[in-house]
Amino acid sequence: MRILVLGGTAFLSAEIARQAVAAGHDFTCFARGTSTDPPDGATWVRGDRALGAAAYAKLDGGWDTVVEVSRDPVQARDALDGLGRAASHWTFVSSCSVYADHSVPGADEDAELLEPLPAGEAGSPETYGESKSAIEQMTVALVGEKAHIVRAGLIGGPGDGTDRNGYWPARFAADTDTVLVPDIPDAPTQIIDVRDLAAWILRSAERGLTGTYNALGDAVRFADYIAASQRVAGTVEEDVVRPTEDWLVEHGVDYWAGPDSLPLWLPPGHDGFQARSNRAAREAGMSLRPWQETLAATLEDEKQRGLDRERKAGLSRATEQKLVALWREGQR
Repeated sequence: MRILVLGGTAFLSAEIARQAVAAGHDFTCFARGTSTDPPDGATWVRGDRALGAAAYAKLDGGWDTVVEVSRDPVQARDALDGLGRAASHWTFVSSCSVYADHSVPGADEDAELLEPLPAGEAGSPETYGESKSAIEQMTVALVGEKAHIVRAGLIGGPGDGTDRNGYWPARFAADTDTVLVPDIPDAPTQIIDVRDLAAWILRSAERGLTGTYNALGDAVRFADYIAASQRVAGTVEEDVVRPTEDWLVEHGVDYWAGPDSLPLWLPPGHDGFQARSNRAAREAGMSLRPWQETLAATLEDEKQRGLDRERKAGLSRATEQKLVALWREGQR
């Protein structure tokens, strides 16, 4: 196939590029290249999407499939206008953040969506879900039956730049200090391996699959994820304290991501955020490796990047030690 990825140098798009080249496809990345270079064997067309529709003038069209990962509706519209007619198939990697309600476990693709961002308005981190919703809407409107909408969940595995998925196995592998873990044993976690997601996107393009699908891992209990993180790190006897959620909030620990957070811990009203149905994608050919295999590969990647590096998500060691001391003092 002749494949164009709008991106191709960071995490998911880079993994799609690697797999496409390995499979012998004629693969082109359209990217600025600010993260890394595309893999050997890929054609790299440098371009800045901020230039608008003119940015795509150097692309000659005739693509068997285009893969779009943008979160900016303005840039996505320019790409659809410039390339949509000449593409036989169009994949848009959306997000389960497009859903309006995250409280219901098992919800599928028919759940209500957020109102799309108004036409012509650029996306921002604060309007991520609304931006993706807008791009979905315009994609279906402009390329119609050629559209494959992939609503990805939390993506993990080697190369994750968010530092969320690797926090727990890396934390247990780092040393023998007491680890602070939220007391949420039955909360679901739902991570899809970036390699599995990339493989399904490519297979779907090869088959001409269209429609909208939740591309998610299987739900796993948080307690099981923590236990497996300990095992893969070789620290099953690690000293752990488990403060309550109310105590963590009271002491300034953040949910989910960012500095001073506990990854995979979600705020109230998000019982379904990591427990959506992936049945439709499974039935459409999406296959998932065992989640424990993803966890082990994530830890190896963490070791290569440095277990003690400064992270984008999780507790710093100093903050964690302070919180452990406060919790233990309160239990006396």
